[in-house]
Amino acid sequence: MGIVGDSLDRAAAKTGTRPIPKSAGAQIRYLVKQHKGSTKAVATLLAISQRTVERYVKDQIKTPRPELAERLAAEVTRRWQPLVKKRAREQAAKRTGLVIETRARFGFTAAPGTTDDGRMRRITQHVPPEYASRLLAAQESGAAEAALQRIAAEALQEAYFKDSGRRAGDLVVEFTDIDYLDVGY
Repeated sequence: MGIVGDSLDRAAAKTGTRPIPKSAGAQIRYLVKQHKGSTKAVATLLAISQRTVERYVKDQIKTPRPELAERLAAEVTRRWQPLVKKRAREQAAKRTGLVIETRARFGFTAAPGTTDDGRMRRITQHVPPEYASRLLAAQESGAAEAALQRIAAEALQEAYFKDSGRRAGDLVVEFTDIDYLDVGY
């Protein structure tokens, strides 16, 4: 996806109340159960043979190759505890908002050479539920990374740069370069 989308996915994964299954066999069995017993669907999902999936299910193979272990853990994490993730997203969208932590170059509409000239900033800011709702809804609808960045930039503009509307002015904030972005519920 992208920096903002991946950060939202990581934040959702952290809301789980139980850890994902540890062994490869347990993870594969979970995926098979999620796919209504279809080892063929899991094999296609993980880009391995159906017979290999069956061997993992029977614990005939215990240790996957590193790249398969990463894909397997990612797929299980993506599907793990969907109701818990949904509840956390709804809470963020309606009551608590999100915390955005970023180190990015922010550009402003200002004359070159002024103190408002774009520069790298490290910001950790709570954004209100209205913006969290927009950001999460856009992600669910499959919005592009640029649209997610635009919403996150608007949220930071309002909450950090305009101090929740207390500072007036025509301030336009946009990400021109992002080192990292992390989101927490």
